[in-house]
Amino acid sequence: MCGITGIYAFNEIGRFFSINTHQSNETHKHRGPDAGKLYNDYFVGLGHRRLSIIDLSSHGHQPMSDSSGRYTIVFNGEIYNFKELRQELEGKGVQFDSHSDTEVLLYLYIHEREKCLEKLNGFFAFAVYDKGENELFLARDRYGIKPFFYYLDEDKLIFASEMKGLMAYNLELEVDYTSIFQYLQFNYIPAPKTIYKNTHKLLPGHYMRLKKRDVTIRKYYEIPYQEEGKLAYLGYEESKKRLLELLEQSVHDRMISDVPLGAFLSGGIDSSTVVALASKFTDKLNTFSVGYRDEPLFDETKYANLVAEKYKTNHTVFKLTTDDFFDHIFNLLDFYGEPFADSSAIPFYILSKKTREKVTVSLSGDGADEIFAGYNKYKGEFKARENGFAAQVLKSALPVLGVLPKTRNSYLGNKFRQMHRFAESMTHSPEERYWYLSSWQKESTARGVLLPEVMEQIDQNGYQDRKSEILSSIKGRDFNEVLFADAKLLLTNDMLHKVDSMSMAHSLEVRVPFLDHRVVDFAFSLPASYKINGGMKKRILQDAVRDLLPKELYNRPKKGFDVPLARGYKKELRSWIENECLEEDFIWEQKLFKPEYIKKLKKTIFKTNNFDQNQIWGILALQHWWRKFRS
Repeated sequence: MCGITGIYAFNEIGRFFSINTHQSNETHKHRGPDAGKLYNDYFVGLGHRRLSIIDLSSHGHQPMSDSSGRYTIVFNGEIYNFKELRQELEGKGVQFDSHSDTEVLLYLYIHEREKCLEKLNGFFAFAVYDKGENELFLARDRYGIKPFFYYLDEDKLIFASEMKGLMAYNLELEVDYTSIFQYLQFNYIPAPKTIYKNTHKLLPGHYMRLKKRDVTIRKYYEIPYQEEGKLAYLGYEESKKRLLELLEQSVHDRMISDVPLGAFLSGGIDSSTVVALASKFTDKLNTFSVGYRDEPLFDETKYANLVAEKYKTNHTVFKLTTDDFFDHIFNLLDFYGEPFADSSAIPFYILSKKTREKVTVSLSGDGADEIFAGYNKYKGEFKARENGFAAQVLKSALPVLGVLPKTRNSYLGNKFRQMHRFAESMTHSPEERYWYLSSWQKESTARGVLLPEVMEQIDQNGYQDRKSEILSSIKGRDFNEVLFADAKLLLTNDMLHKVDSMSMAHSLEVRVPFLDHRVVDFAFSLPASYKINGGMKKRILQDAVRDLLPKELYNRPKKGFDVPLARGYKKELRSWIENECLEEDFIWEQKLFKPEYIKKLKKTIFKTNNFDQNQIWGILALQHWWRKFRS
């Protein structure tokens, strides 16, 4: 787990920017505090910051070259099956100088080129430079667990693990207003786009090859989704058994480490499953939870404690106050190189910081909700497609639900919010319903907050094409299509981005057993009915691990990893909101939002409680980014 950067120049103008490779590399120091090195070959420069996990000696340092000096690699990630791949390569006569997975990956690429990607079990973003052919090869793992940003123009390609790594090259970056419009709906910017034009994210399951000025991008992996009528699948009981076998193998594979390892334990089914399975392979697993001392509605530590007691883990609970959130907000916001506003990143940032004090690697339950249908919105989608009596009643009650108070900060207000959201979703086609349920803010609302000249520019610059691409798999025929779309949209751009950025801010590696490609491929070979029905989400996962977990974890509402921000808007954060984010002169200079919208927004925040704190958080995070980075 590390940070990588590099430049491939097409000419002398592009080569001039290589003077910034060192500075870019240093922006990744938090990702790799243990070592930092550079490689230069006139038109090509590579940089690496190392977080030592496998083979802690200097033999594992990067950039790493083969014995001939022709090939050089920079690699961020872990290859869990590297020992098996090493044996295979040794059988072909390869002699290794280290015990690292990096060297195995390098020689595997030398022998098999892009075909090597099909053999890798792990998460990765890497670049290999072939000096003999003057060729650069770049690749990203199947689901985008590891980040990969790049900038491309007529003179050069530059890549980095983080947006700030690109910005360190002193590029002239122009804001992409279409990306801002997408952000205002999702609270993140969907790949392959970023906040800047000419700057992209390499899509998951893709590789890129550069030779002189020729640039090619290819897909090497796609989730094997087929419509349900075309599936050939095991029976339910046999599928439960097979799923448990795959998960156990995945967890086992992810416990390889030469440094201390632990696991996050929220008390939900997903993290509890990982802990239960990991406990089979170690006597005393370190586990970590966060709780909310001031907000019992959000606290789930009692369930985490039950799992920790059952498996006799070395359990640590970090009890947070609301002041803890506000103390860390600005460090977190300053960390992002582009707007990102998943508020659950705040407790995850703190959890990662405290966990890093005890371990270097942590297992996580992320990914299960997207591939096994764990979110409340999936139940809403399922009922909408059934179009039963309850759905019709809620739809008819939409006018009443529209005027009821809706907030995440009380049980009743949250129920009204969920009911209204579901009822309104029933008025849309399957494609528009998916878009609506994936968004924090309706498209029509987002259109109404931006200046007309900004919206005109957005409509002329490919917004509908971007939307159509995201919705391309939604046909209204098979529920699995929703999970397929979310694995590409929500999982990669929100959940995995949050996990990587917030953990690596503290040099903590997080591994996600549910995203072993064998588990994901198997999940998408199953019919939707195995995952969700009218009363149960994540059905097959819950049933498969039922005997492993305390019974109290079942039949309770999913709360999520939410944050009580609303109070802070009126108190601790009020000065920041009034005098910086929504300050009148700033709004006029920014030329983005309608001034009348900002006035109404301030009134809503400070004089009412009838608002969605996450919609507002999206605006505030954007404004903070604009002040810090755009200026």
